[in-house]
Amino acid sequence: MTIKSYRTLLLLAASVTLAGCQTTTTTPLKDAPQYEDIMTMQADISDSDGDGVPDDIDQCPATPYNVIVDERGCPFTVPGIGLKMEYRAFFAKGSSELSPEYQLELDKVGMRLQEYKNATILIEGHNSRTEVDSASIDKANALAQDRANKVKNYLISKYNIASERITATEYGARRPIAPSDSEEGNMLNRRVYAIASEPQE
Repeated sequence: MTIKSYRTLLLLAASVTLAGCQTTTTTPLKDAPQYEDIMTMQADISDSDGDGVPDDIDQCPATPYNVIVDERGCPFTVPGIGLKMEYRAFFAKGSSELSPEYQLELDKVGMRLQEYKNATILIEGHNSRTEVDSASIDKANALAQDRANKVKNYLISKYNIASERITATEYGARRPIAPSDSEEGNMLNRRVYAIASEPQE
């Protein structure tokens, strides 16, 4: 074997031996994402009537359970299942006057009642506890009845809805929907609640 071939063979063997002894380490890339413990916060979203619309944007507070609502939190009629429509109005303390905003909502009810000729409407008048003394809480309340009658008379006079299709009754302060220990709660209790629907066949 020539010296040149021997050196080449020796160099090749040394290279193989050195390659087998080497260990490789992976250096993390500078652009690789670094994972850290990130604290999460849960937003406090209040929905007191449970209709899926947060209180701060709910335009119809205290919607009863199992009532379908729109993005404003207000009930609406679902096409194809007949008339099922709710109405709410709130009043100043000691007053039965319908403010313009509630007249506009009542106009929608009146137009639907004209469209659905067999539909009837039940109107409930309510008081806050601040409008009724404790001794007369279980007695009939003229102010609550007047609130219900205002809605009834509006529908009769403006939309010519027959009076036999309308039932107006009072519940005084016997059915509050909010606590009576704040002005906001009392405001919610000074209300009219009405539901228009077609009779079940």
